[in-house]
Amino acid sequence: MVDDVAPKQVWEVLMSNPDAMLCDVRTSAEWTFVGLPDLSQAGKQIVPIELQTFPSMQHNPHFLDEMRRAGLRPEHHVYFICRSGGRSMAAARIAQEHGFTHVYNVRDGFEGPHDQRGHRGLVAGWKHDGLPWVQK
Repeated sequence: MVDDVAPKQVWEVLMSNPDAMLCDVRTSAEWTFVGLPDLSQAGKQIVPIELQTFPSMQHNPHFLDEMRRAGLRPEHHVYFICRSGGRSMAAARIAQEHGFTHVYNVRDGFEGPHDQRGHRGLVAGWKHDGLPWVQK
């Protein structure tokens, strides 16, 4: 079972636990056009690894290899984030099935669900909670 963890709680863990890492599994287009969590205050960098490759949105067959190349190890506490929590939950389950024992899903992801007008980032999620982020 993979726990859903609220973004503010994830931030607190990232700030206090040296073994906690944040892996963003959105696409390269999302990182560029929507932004990325900024972990500079925690003295860390986000680990961006597409779960689905842009633009085809096919599953990334190298996902686990890319995790390992990025330095993620089974003893790390890996928090996975995507747009709204679906892909990140899938990524956490894949990692868990392959020996990563401390995996978590960031509840509501980076942008959260749609509001009544169909916009994201206004109801829940990393951005909504006022956590640091950058757009490059």
